[in-house]
Amino acid sequence: MARVSVSIGSNIERERHVCACLDALADTFDSLQVSRVYESEPVGFEDGRNFYNLVALFDCDWTVGELQAWCKRLEVANGRLPDSPKFSPRTLDVDLLDVGGLNGEHDGVSLPRAEILHHAFVLKPLAELLPDTPHPVNGKRYRDLWNALDSRDQHLWPVSFIWRGRDLSD
Repeated sequence: MARVSVSIGSNIERERHVCACLDALADTFDSLQVSRVYESEPVGFEDGRNFYNLVALFDCDWTVGELQAWCKRLEVANGRLPDSPKFSPRTLDVDLLDVGGLNGEHDGVSLPRAEILHHAFVLKPLAELLPDTPHPVNGKRYRDLWNALDSRDQHLWPVSFIWRGRDLSD
């Protein structure tokens, strides 16, 4: 059983799609843990709609390919068009960050995901959930990576968010 981390983002009907994603994760995988939900300014997008972002952790014995396919099906089920341009608004974006500490190309997916080290909207919630866990490649703890990240141009802030009666703002 591997510990899996995924990043979740939405800038179209954000609350609806984040809740749908969390429902699907909770109904499918064991031991779901969820970070706070953050609002962030879009990075690289011409459309100025802010995102909701968070990270979820769960245990799973699926292959990387099975996980990736499941994430893509979930995105499509929530209205994301598979052939939409890279930096276009999205109902739901679910990306594998880490699968049991794997390093390299697995079933066509590069792990750990490079965005971990560069995007505040990924690293902040990941450091919140796994502060003392080392990055699979560089060995630095996520807390230390977050503290060292120059995030002056990447604004994000926690938002009030309730999912299944649980306050994800704390």
